[in-house]
Amino acid sequence: MDDKKLNERESLELITEMIERTKQRYVGDGNIMLVWGYTSVAVAVLIWVLLAVTGNPAWNWLWFLIWIIGLGGSKLISRNEREKFGVKSYSDKMTSNLWSVVGWTAIVSSLLCCAFMFFLGVNSWLTMMVFALVIVPFAEIAQGIVVNEKTLIAGGAVGLLAGLITICCITGGVGLKASWFMPMFIVVFIAMMIIPGHILNRKNSAQQ
Repeated sequence: MDDKKLNERESLELITEMIERTKQRYVGDGNIMLVWGYTSVAVAVLIWVLLAVTGNPAWNWLWFLIWIIGLGGSKLISRNEREKFGVKSYSDKMTSNLWSVVGWTAIVSSLLCCAFMFFLGVNSWLTMMVFALVIVPFAEIAQGIVVNEKTLIAGGAVGLLAGLITICCITGGVGLKASWFMPMFIVVFIAMMIIPGHILNRKNSAQQ
């Protein structure tokens, strides 16, 4: 009986250690979230200003800067973390696979939007706004649950709420005007990425 209790305790300790290491590897320093958060906000502000000044919708192509800068920064940070932490645990792989699904969903969604535009003459780019404000927040909430981090759950919940509002507007025929949608998008990514990223950095610094 004593051996069984000891084994159960050791199992719980191992699971806890895996979760903590996953948190340190993927969200412990908050840098990946800050890269995506600040990039998204900066690009959104840039596009908002350019649209207001010129009225030319072609500036919306600059949204792709988020993926170019974000992916580049994430790969650099991930490589450094991989060298630091070594072999991945099960929870590491689960988190990595979760965000891989998000990334591939973004790629497929972008390709579909391009296909609809070039071959059918249909503008379906609002799909990417739904992606950014539904799929990404959902993944962040899931990651927060996996690593038991409330800041991720709260930030993701803010983003998901904005995503549901966006879906209601699209299905109800309410135009997503830059005058209110862009500020909402910016505030959401501050709440969803930047604030949690800085909180995680502060937690990490306090533990060192």
